[in-house]
Amino acid sequence: MVRRIENVKAAGLPWYLAEHEGDVVGYAYATKWRERSAYRFSVESTVYLRHGEGGKGLAGPLYEALIDQLRGAGVHAVIGGIAQPNEASVRLHEKLGFERVAMFKEVGKKFDRWLDVGYWELLL
Repeated sequence: MVRRIENVKAAGLPWYLAEHEGDVVGYAYATKWRERSAYRFSVESTVYLRHGEGGKGLAGPLYEALIDQLRGAGVHAVIGGIAQPNEASVRLHEKLGFERVAMFKEVGKKFDRWLDVGYWELLL
């Protein structure tokens, strides 16, 4: 995790933490969408909440802070990949204005199960 944070910061991109009573309960960050120069105005976003922290109203403000920072930095497109099924994450993204733009079949594997991943995009 430390290396991931260092890489995000080295790229000049934001990383936010959500805390509750001194404990980290979630985070949000952005990474480059692609390495080539043509994609320098696009990022992939990640928002994560610790198990049991969903439904408490933490993800929205965390994601909004990230989006505001990205907007101020001149980012044009924010892309969120969501492993399916994940209705809560889909609702969050769509509430914030993201639109579904793609669905890839069986591109991830976790717990010995193939995962479909959908992509949602927000143009700033």
